[in-house]
Amino acid sequence: MDKEVDPAVLGIINEKRLMGEKRTPVDIIARMGVFEAREKAGDLAWIATGDNLNVIATLWAELVNVSAGGRWFYVESLNPQIRIGGGDRSALQAQRAKDRHGLLKRAYDADRGVRVVLQTNRVPVLEMESDKTAKVSVRVPDDDEWHIADWNADQQIAVLVRGARGWTPSDSEMKAARSRAAIPEPAPEADALAGPASPEELHAAAMEHLTKHFAGYGYKAENVTAQGLGYDIEVSDKKGKTLLKIAVKGVKSGAPGFQLTSAERACAKAGDPWRLAVVSDAPGPAAQHKLFRGSEVDSAPGLQP
Repeated sequence: MDKEVDPAVLGIINEKRLMGEKRTPVDIIARMGVFEAREKAGDLAWIATGDNLNVIATLWAELVNVSAGGRWFYVESLNPQIRIGGGDRSALQAQRAKDRHGLLKRAYDADRGVRVVLQTNRVPVLEMESDKTAKVSVRVPDDDEWHIADWNADQQIAVLVRGARGWTPSDSEMKAARSRAAIPEPAPEADALAGPASPEELHAAAMEHLTKHFAGYGYKAENVTAQGLGYDIEVSDKKGKTLLKIAVKGVKSGAPGFQLTSAERACAKAGDPWRLAVVSDAPGPAAQHKLFRGSEVDSAPGLQP
């Protein structure tokens, strides 16, 4: 709600709202280059059509912080299972959060900026995801570029900063921002996730991540690992048509890489619909994955000869 927004942020939003033509939330992202914007209006981040990697992300203006020096920053929780304000997300909410984090991570890895849509809401921001009647109040594009100044999977947070690089918020500003967004400090036992995991544990976690990912889109994801087909998951639509045959590999800092079996190599050479899925930060709530075609497997992170 507007009363939760920092006056400096609200001033920019009101200026753009009053000076520009009236646009709906769908119009905003459509004009920024989001293809099929109406169908994707419920998403939390997008890639602009025609760009290799031009990430657009919604930031809830109520949670945009202004430092003592006037710099804007935003603390993003990387735990997709927990709603803003606390409580468990639904499967769809969690999937949208994971998709958003995946796009933000791609921008961070590529050292690319992020285009931002500032959004205010008609209910208190900490109730936004738990209130089924919640609607967008205002959505405006920010003319200034943002970037991801820090990505900390262990602490389960990322920090987005508006404007020039080279600045980060102070510890006290970070603490206040986490409190404002109701982002809890990571539990002590979460530190164990940063250590090495066995190949079996990584594979199981990666399989669970991908199964939930495709199920979130209404697809059937069947575990066929035991059949030794050269892939682990067969993804099909509601009519039973096979869409993807996925060999699954989990990778984590401090753990060994992975190898492809002869059957997986043969499937890679055969091409579509085979894919290699590399799931990073598994196990853990910040798991992300990337798919590789058969011709791209040699560039997959963690692949050993």
